[in-house]
Amino acid sequence: MDAYTMPVRILCVDDERNVLRSLERIFLDDDYEIVLAGSGEEGLNVLKEAGNTFQVVISDYRMPVMNGVDFLKQVFALWPDTVRIVLSGYADAGAIVAAINEGHIYKFIPKPWNDDELRVTIQNCLERYFLLKRNQELLDELTEANQVLEEKVRQRTEDLELRNKALEFSQTMLGNLPVGVVGIDENGLIVHCNTIAAAIMAQACGDFFGADIQSCCDHRINSLVTRIRQEKSVVAHETFCDRTWHILGRTVMFCNSEAVVLVFLEV
Repeated sequence: MDAYTMPVRILCVDDERNVLRSLERIFLDDDYEIVLAGSGEEGLNVLKEAGNTFQVVISDYRMPVMNGVDFLKQVFALWPDTVRIVLSGYADAGAIVAAINEGHIYKFIPKPWNDDELRVTIQNCLERYFLLKRNQELLDELTEANQVLEEKVRQRTEDLELRNKALEFSQTMLGNLPVGVVGIDENGLIVHCNTIAAAIMAQACGDFFGADIQSCCDHRINSLVTRIRQEKSVVAHETFCDRTWHILGRTVMFCNSEAVVLVFLEV
C-alpha cells in the first residue's frame, strides 16, 4: 500500500447479497475500502455521490433491469479511468467477448472464483490504475512544461525581433547622420564606419573596413587613436578629402573592452 498515492476504494455490484458478502470477506486483510451495491442503478448512484474516487468496479454480469455490461458501459462513459471487472457464471463465449468490448472491461472472471486469484487480479488492477494515473500526470507535466517553453520561445523571438528592428533602425540612423562616425575596437580593427566617415577613411586608409589601423591607416588617424587611448578624450582638427574636420575622439567600454570612437564634424 505504500506505493499507492490515495486510499483504495473498490465498488462491488451484485443483486445477490451473499455474493457481495463473499467479496467483502475476501479483502478483509487488505487496506481497501469495499463499498457494496445491489444493482447497477444503485452502483451508479454510489459512484456519482463519491465522484471519481473508486479505482476498481466489480460487477455481476446477470442482474435484473440493468445487466453488468450496460452498467459498466455507463461507468466507462463517466469514469473512464476506473478499472472494470465482470463476474459471471454465464459461460457463453460470445457474451463474454461482447461484455469485454462494449463495457471496456479489463477482465472477465467466472463464478465461482478462486479467492487468491481474485485478490491477485485486484492487485494487478490497482498497479495498472496507479501506473496509468502516474503516466497521465507525467504527460500533463510535460505538456505544461512544453507550453511554458513555447511561451518563453515566443517571448524570446518577439524580443529578438524587436531588438533586430531597433538595431536596424539604429544602424540606418547612424549611417545617415550628417557627421562621420568611426568605431575602432581594442585590437585596433576598424569595426564601424557610417557613410560620411567611410568616404574619409577610404581616402586616408584605402581598404579600411575590418583592417588594422596600424598597418593601413593614415599616420594622423593612427596617432590620434593612440592619443585617445592615452588621454581618454581628444579634440583635434585635420584635413581629409579637401575638407577641414573638427574631430572628437573618446574611449568607450564595450563588452568589457575599451574601444575608440571618432566623430568627424565638417568645419
